[in-house]
Amino acid sequence: MTFKRKATPIAVLTAAALAMTACAQSDREEDPGTGASSDGGTSTFTFGAAGAPAVLDPFYATDGETFRVTRQMFEGLVGIKAGSAEIEPELAEKWEPDASGTNWTFTLREGVKFTDGEPFNADAVCKNFERMFDQNDAGQVRGEYWANTFGAFKAKAAESLYKGCEAKDEKTVILSVTRPTSGFPTFLSLESLSMQSPKAMEAGKANEIAAQGEGFTFPAYSSAPVGTGPYKLDKYDEANKTVTLVRNDDYYGEKAKNAKVVFKIIPDESTRRQELQAKSINGYDLPNPADWKGLEGEGNKLEIRKPFNVFYVGLNPAKNPKLLDLKVRKAIYQAINREQLVKTQLPEGATVATQMMPDTVSGYNKSLEATKYDPAAAKAAIAAAGGLTLNFAYPSEVTRPYMPNPQKLYQAMVTDLEAAGITVKQSTKPWNGGYLDGVDAGAYDAFLLGWTGDYDSAANFIGTFFGNLAQNNFGLAKQSFGKTLAADLAKADSIVDEAERTAAYEKLNQQIQEEYLPALAISHSPPALVVGEGVEGVIASPLTAEEFSSVTVGGK
Repeated sequence: MTFKRKATPIAVLTAAALAMTACAQSDREEDPGTGASSDGGTSTFTFGAAGAPAVLDPFYATDGETFRVTRQMFEGLVGIKAGSAEIEPELAEKWEPDASGTNWTFTLREGVKFTDGEPFNADAVCKNFERMFDQNDAGQVRGEYWANTFGAFKAKAAESLYKGCEAKDEKTVILSVTRPTSGFPTFLSLESLSMQSPKAMEAGKANEIAAQGEGFTFPAYSSAPVGTGPYKLDKYDEANKTVTLVRNDDYYGEKAKNAKVVFKIIPDESTRRQELQAKSINGYDLPNPADWKGLEGEGNKLEIRKPFNVFYVGLNPAKNPKLLDLKVRKAIYQAINREQLVKTQLPEGATVATQMMPDTVSGYNKSLEATKYDPAAAKAAIAAAGGLTLNFAYPSEVTRPYMPNPQKLYQAMVTDLEAAGITVKQSTKPWNGGYLDGVDAGAYDAFLLGWTGDYDSAANFIGTFFGNLAQNNFGLAKQSFGKTLAADLAKADSIVDEAERTAAYEKLNQQIQEEYLPALAISHSPPALVVGEGVEGVIASPLTAEEFSSVTVGGK
C-alpha cells in the first residue's frame, strides 16, 4: 500500500488536531440549484464476480464478494478516497470531537435521499445506529463488523464502545463513545456501517434474522435493501447467477457514468477469463497470476494492487482441545513449507508473513522473523503430543485477494501436514454456501481464511482477529491468554500518543507470534484486477474497494 495514514485524523484530542478534523469537509462537486451533475451514460458494465453475495443487507455481510455489490448502493458517514486508504467525507460533510474525544459532532450533507424517496437526516442516522446496536442473538453473531469495532450490542451495553446517538437538528448528529479509540470515526467507513432507509428497514423487518443449523435465515429486507448510493438494486437473479444494479437518477452527487452494473457470478477463474475473451463480461477480479502477461497481451488492462492483506490458517481449540497446546500449534506452523507455497502458488510480489498484518500498517514489528520450515521438529512434537487429527477446511467457489486458488493452497498444506504425522480430515464447502457460516459457528478444527484491511490500523487487523473474547474464530475464550490478549489490544487502541501506540502494537505482534500463536500467518499477496478493451474509469483500490460509478464501456 502506498497510502500510509497517520493516527492524527482518526482519534484526536488536542486543540490543534480538533481544528484539523473540523476541516474534514466535502469537496464533492454538484450542479448549482440541482445538487447533482449532468445525466450519466448509457453503457452496461458487466463484472465477473468470483462468488455470490451472501446477503444484500451490508450490516450482516462479512465477505468481499458481498461488499463488492453493496458498495455500489450504500454510503456511510465517512468514505474512503478513491484509489487510497485515506478517509474522506461522504454522507457527513465534516466532524469534530469534544475535548474528551468521546462525543463527536457530525454535520450531515443536505439534499440527500434514500432510493425509496425517504430523506437522509439526523433522525435517520440515529435510527440506523440504534438498529445496529439492538440485535437479537443471531444478529449479534452475524453482525461481525459491529462486534469488531464497537465491541458489544445492547444486550451488553456496559461493554460496548457505542454510547448513544443524538439528533441535534436535521443536519447535526452527536455520536458518543465510551472511550477514546484510534479507530473512531475512521471505522465508520466500513461497508457494514452504511446508512440504510429506516422506513424500508421497518417495513422489511430488517432485524428479524434467525439462526438455522450452521447458518442463518434473513428477513425480507435483506433481499431488497435501500441506500443512498449512485445505484439501486434492480434484480438478484439467483437462478441465472446475476445481480443487476441500475443508476440512481436522483442521486445527490455526480451520477453514475453507466446506466447499469451487472455482477455475473462465475466461481471458476479460468471461466472468467474465457468470458472476458468472449466479451460477455467487461472485467473481473483476481486473475490467475500465471495469466497476467497473457491477459495484457490480449489488449486488456491489468491493475496490480499493493498487498494490504494476510492469508492465515485459523485454529479452533474449542473444537479440538489438543490445539490448546502451544507446542502443537507451533508444530503445525513448522510443518507448512510457506516459502514453497509463496513461490509456486502465489503471484509475483507475494511474501512469507512474519505476523498477522502487512508491513504497511503502523505497529508492524520489523524485528520478527518467519517461523522456519522444520518438518522433523514438527513430526517429533506431534508424536510427543500423542498424535493429532485435524478437521481442516477450505472454501470452494471463490477466489480471494490473499488466496487465489484455495484448493491448490490447501492441498499443498495437507501434503506438508501429513508428512509431519498429522492425520487430516479434509472438509470443504462453497464460500457463501456454508463455509463462512461454518467458520463462524466453530465447525472446524482448522481452516483457511484471510483478511484485506478496511483501513490502515493495527486495530483493524490484530484487533479485529483477537480483540473480542466473545466474537472470534479462534476459540480465544478457551485459551489461557485470551482474556489478557483482548484486554491488551483494547488498551493499545486507547493510547492517544501515536509513537506509544505503535510500540504497544509492535510488542503485541511479537507476543502473538512467539507466546500465543492463535493463528498461523502464511503470506501477503498483491491482488490484481483486469478489465477489457474499451473500459475506462476503473480506479484500483488497495482495499479492493472499487466503486464502479466512474466506469464507462466503449465511451458510452
